[in-house]
Amino acid sequence: MTRVLVIGGGGREHALVWALRRSALQPELVCTPGNGGIASEASCVEIASEDLAGLIELAQRQRADLTVVGPEAPLALGLVDRFQQAGLAIVGPHQAAARLESSKVFAKRFMAAHAIPTARFQVVDDPKAARALLAGGALTYPLVLKADGLAAGKGVVVAGDRREAQAAVTAFMEQRTLGAAGERLVIEEFLAGEEASYIVLCDGETYVPLASSQDHKRIFDGDRGPNTGGMGAISPAPIVSPALERAIQQRIVAPTLAALARQQLSFCGFLYVGLMLTAAGPQVLEFNLRLGDPETQAILPRLETDLLELLQAACGGRLAELQPRWRAGASACVVLASQGYPGAYPKGLSITGLEQAAALEDVTLFHAGTRRTAHGYLTSGGRVLGVTGSGATLRRALERAYQGARLIQFEGCQYRTDIGARGVARELSP
Repeated sequence: MTRVLVIGGGGREHALVWALRRSALQPELVCTPGNGGIASEASCVEIASEDLAGLIELAQRQRADLTVVGPEAPLALGLVDRFQQAGLAIVGPHQAAARLESSKVFAKRFMAAHAIPTARFQVVDDPKAARALLAGGALTYPLVLKADGLAAGKGVVVAGDRREAQAAVTAFMEQRTLGAAGERLVIEEFLAGEEASYIVLCDGETYVPLASSQDHKRIFDGDRGPNTGGMGAISPAPIVSPALERAIQQRIVAPTLAALARQQLSFCGFLYVGLMLTAAGPQVLEFNLRLGDPETQAILPRLETDLLELLQAACGGRLAELQPRWRAGASACVVLASQGYPGAYPKGLSITGLEQAAALEDVTLFHAGTRRTAHGYLTSGGRVLGVTGSGATLRRALERAYQGARLIQFEGCQYRTDIGARGVARELSP
């Protein structure tokens, strides 16, 4: 029997476990640390994602044939390097390649060096230099400030004026609200357009694209409020036409992977391209070196190809032999979050309505921040659940997702009511 270890404990990892459990290879699944929902589909072991020695020991003890890494932190710490040194198969980038995600400065300089389209930028290393740049009068607003390091989706501020930009400098560089992640900042031009996510699976030489998707980062309807790790996603993204997809592959994906290969940074794993679709064409907002969350919760329910076979092919350098197949129609994920998220939020609140929502046709629940007890499920995170609906159209998929969302209750539950609205409008337009 094939044994698979999934590292992480959010909605993305629940979607991975859910898809792997449906593999024809019938793998034995272990997840660490997992969550309340994952525990019903895999064995969960409580090891922190940053405990590299503990993860290696677990993989060896479980005789894992393959490990899939969900979150970014262990990748940035060099987990893949350590696993491969121990002779363990793993999906993910080496630490050196993971800098494309773990350092915004590295990523922007990489794109500039290899002519990969992205916003113009400057790097500042201390608050005095940042304030001088903002006060110089050469910048136009709005502009974007990004913390250099990993910040769980909270390290980006779109400043509408100098006051907001200066406040971001104070928070990131002086008050250190993001810790070491905010020691350096990227200050870049604001790109106007619509965002989309494009993810490919690589084997070191070739790649296969996953279905397109769109994340919704802001906490409130109308794309208002602070950025989060994602409040919902749709797949496919109606704005990504076949012609646009070819442009993304030719102008961004292929040059990026070729540049990584030239620098001996090729890897087996996922390359996530966060895009702004501007009037001048697609431009890169960010790179991730793993699957997106909540995009994964919208993408994987549409995957017809066996996910485990795809991952094994990637690790074996055989992706050229496979082409993922996708279900027609669409999927939409609506995230239910705790009151106060993305700031401080309560934990341990009782969740009701899960059984009723899960019983709905074309609705799948992915747990993110839940804990299972003898008396039911309790909240344990900022993003608590992802409710994914599927349908022949995006409008139908959203109807199913929101029908499920309305059945679930916990004190202070909040979710956006406009996930996929632009996509539906585009779907309905002649």
